[in-house]
Amino acid sequence: MKVLATIFSLFVTITLNAQEVIALDNKGSEKWTWEEKESNKNAFGVRLIYNVSHPTLTVFLPDSATANGTAVIICPGGAFQILSIESEGNEAARWLTKKGITAFVLKYRLMHSLTDDPVNELFAKQPNTEKFNNEIKPAVAFAITDGLNAIAYVRKHAANYKIAENRIGILGFSAGGTVAVGTAYTYSPESRPDFSAPVYPYVGSFAKPNVPKDAPALFILAAADDQFGFDKHCIRLYEDWLGSKHNAELHIYTKGGHGFGMRKQGLPVDNWIDRFNDWLIQQGFEK
Repeated sequence: MKVLATIFSLFVTITLNAQEVIALDNKGSEKWTWEEKESNKNAFGVRLIYNVSHPTLTVFLPDSATANGTAVIICPGGAFQILSIESEGNEAARWLTKKGITAFVLKYRLMHSLTDDPVNELFAKQPNTEKFNNEIKPAVAFAITDGLNAIAYVRKHAANYKIAENRIGILGFSAGGTVAVGTAYTYSPESRPDFSAPVYPYVGSFAKPNVPKDAPALFILAAADDQFGFDKHCIRLYEDWLGSKHNAELHIYTKGGHGFGMRKQGLPVDNWIDRFNDWLIQQGFEK
């Protein structure tokens, strides 16, 4: 009986932890045949994903008793070389599901890593330089397309996940913030985000068109001591939205640095996701 109980318990645990993974279109990068890999031993000391050539969405469902019909697509950061899949992906997803939000973690297409040490490769490339921006342009374009395709997929299948078609947003960190911002500038009716939340976004890697007439609401956040100066990107983005008479909210914390994600540092920035949740409620995106 003990053996059967153990087997049943294991089965239940596996079932509860299982996640649906949705393959998205990889049109344009069919020749990117390298294999997606995971790194757990790196200079950042965190779990990373690299060599993504086939974009996917991983679904995190809330308890059916608390599900509120809102969906958030989460885009981890990593300078288009890596994905900080835990702190800027799965951990945020799990937090949001506790609030009744259906979360989807997006693995968007990345630059090809030539070694099994993608972090050192990234350091060697000197991010946030003109040369680096030119190098990553193909990946940036594909990643924004992946973000748009993710929104369109979730909207098309909203009924399957008991999601409201007008409460589908996107949250992105650093390079993932580029994806979130990119979707807020260029979209079709099917792929328009109802809200976009770029967190310490990098917006210097693509040419920005004019703010659309029906631009989504923005929640923008960074720290003033961001090592890459992306707080300045946030301020300009906020000014663009206000200047075009669109809805935006900006939070700049005094301390927090770059890449804090869901990490706890004993600082007020640790609670940024509570402020995001407050904003969703105030905007009517969370019932």
